[in-house]
Amino acid sequence: PPGALKSIMKKRDGPPRSEAEGSKKSLQFVGVLNGEYESTSSEEEEGDSSSEKASADSSDSEEQGDTETSDEEAGEGEPKPPEGDSRCPLPVWFWWGNAAPHRRCPRALPRFELSPRMREACLIVKTHLGHPGATKSKELASSSLVLQEWFRLSSQKSSIPDTVANHILAFAEVSPALLAHVVNLADGNGNTALHYSVSHSNFHIVRLLLDTGVCNVDHQNKAGYTALMLAALAAVEQEDDMNVVRRLFSMGNVNAKASQAGQTALMLAVSHGRQEMVEALLACGADVNLQDEEGSTALMCACEHGRVETVKLLLAQPTCNISVVDSDGNNAVAIALEAGHSNIAVLLYAHLNS
Repeated sequence: PPGALKSIMKKRDGPPRSEAEGSKKSLQFVGVLNGEYESTSSEEEEGDSSSEKASADSSDSEEQGDTETSDEEAGEGEPKPPEGDSRCPLPVWFWWGNAAPHRRCPRALPRFELSPRMREACLIVKTHLGHPGATKSKELASSSLVLQEWFRLSSQKSSIPDTVANHILAFAEVSPALLAHVVNLADGNGNTALHYSVSHSNFHIVRLLLDTGVCNVDHQNKAGYTALMLAALAAVEQEDDMNVVRRLFSMGNVNAKASQAGQTALMLAVSHGRQEMVEALLACGADVNLQDEEGSTALMCACEHGRVETVKLLLAQPTCNISVVDSDGNNAVAIALEAGHSNIAVLLYAHLNS
């Protein structure tokens, strides 16, 4: 179907593996289409994998629509001093950052407050969460306002971490249940703020979402992808950002499979040449022998794409099973030979005989 994500472990509709050396097809996530990540195949050289990206543009959200809620209408009232420790359920980090001088909420620091309209909407949503039942028009309007404002401030490429932190604290002050509800809101494509923040490489915001302790990191969007899977495709340059990715991997299910083709985060990282992500996933317990819907493993993918260093890394895992065969009856050695990567086949033979 249009927009469906094919397995990127094997290129069945392309040239035979023996001819794939000169014209490799690579998958690019270029956006969200009808609830699925739209994929395009492009002819490219081996070194071009860094141009591949995972992008979930929040402008595709049905709920967000074409209009944005203004700050005056929904977001930001005048900052006021905290009124006491009971109004600060989140860590003091949200006020002081990494330089927090003590564990109590600082009373002298100005505190952000929601606008009256936004706060009223949050209170209505909170009440409905505590007493679920028939939804009235006022509750629907309030839910829509909260959703639109949350995605507007948290899920754009230009989103500001301080603004997100202020709202997280404000939601928590209304109630912990409201915070958990808002943080895990999904748009029409099933994407949450965590999906968008990862896709936009806004790792400061990813850290804020994880810090809440209520973020569902294993939520799958309508295309079957978790934010963790998208993170496996990211090209991270800063070590601080990579630490956030490692934390995400440690908090989620690294062996979850995408619903469309059965791929894992490890398979995606291998196919897109994200060696650092492969290492991080393995450190968090990624299973090297899991197979997608076509029976392919991460090792088979590395063999097909000629990724020598990745093959070495996977072979170094004690549980790596070279003898696994795909749905066509081919193992990793056969795939390497068919793709013309005799050097990798030699590595595999040596490992089998060691």
